[in-house]
Amino acid sequence: MSSQDLSTLISRAERVLAQLEAWLPPAPPPINWDAVAFRWRTNGSRGWLEGVQHIASIQTEDLHHIERQKGIIERNTRHFLAGKPANNVLMTGARGTGKSSLVKAMLAKFADQGLRLIEVDKSDLGDLGTIIDLISGRPEHFIIFSDDLSFEEGEAGYKALKSVLDGSLASPGDNVLIYATSNRRHLMPEYMKENLSTSTSADGEIHPGEAVEEKVSLSERFGLWLSFYPFKQDDYLDIVYYWLGASGCPAEHIESSRMEALQWALERGSRSGRVARQFARDWTARHV
Repeated sequence: MSSQDLSTLISRAERVLAQLEAWLPPAPPPINWDAVAFRWRTNGSRGWLEGVQHIASIQTEDLHHIERQKGIIERNTRHFLAGKPANNVLMTGARGTGKSSLVKAMLAKFADQGLRLIEVDKSDLGDLGTIIDLISGRPEHFIIFSDDLSFEEGEAGYKALKSVLDGSLASPGDNVLIYATSNRRHLMPEYMKENLSTSTSADGEIHPGEAVEEKVSLSERFGLWLSFYPFKQDDYLDIVYYWLGASGCPAEHIESSRMEALQWALERGSRSGRVARQFARDWTARHV
């Protein structure tokens, strides 16, 4: 082969490679370990940790009427950072009562002590093993956080999460915990027919009661369960007044907001901390 033929062949190969590269997803960016919070991002088969630039800031002092839950999760997080035994946490219960806000408040409180937060969508829980490999050996302590967690039949993330919590031969390491929130205590749906363990299921399974145990076992692998309940009317109003004051509303406007605050909650069918803060934003914008 002449040198001219070889040059032509190389040129054609370079053009083919250039066309192939155009179809491939871009290489993931380097991880910014200076960030205190991350999201797990995916593009095709690739995933990477993306630093969060603007973190939703909330302090533990901003969360009211969940003192017991706040004390337990703060104690568990302190133990984790001190290298003591600590538990994975499942927070369940009424919507808008401070479950996810409590996790963010832990980051605000302990970030300067090396706490880091990684937010992982339910659809990406199958990548937990990859995420843990990336952060193993790091000096920081990481909470992997999944919000509004629940599974339907056949979802892949269920088994990955179950394995990481307790069941895999490989330990996730001493610098990793999982905090999750859910509106239901048992993370997979259960059906009345499954409780009839003495009968044969519709698909012919001889021991359908064991399927129920399989579903409940995921929740049981969290060492701590924290339950959150709807707020009483006075508690809801107390939270409204707190956020109005934090927003700079004068006392006379705060006192006159009571009736509208109750109507606001009635229209939304919920007396929650989230609804209280939403009302406070609207009221402040109209009166300050």
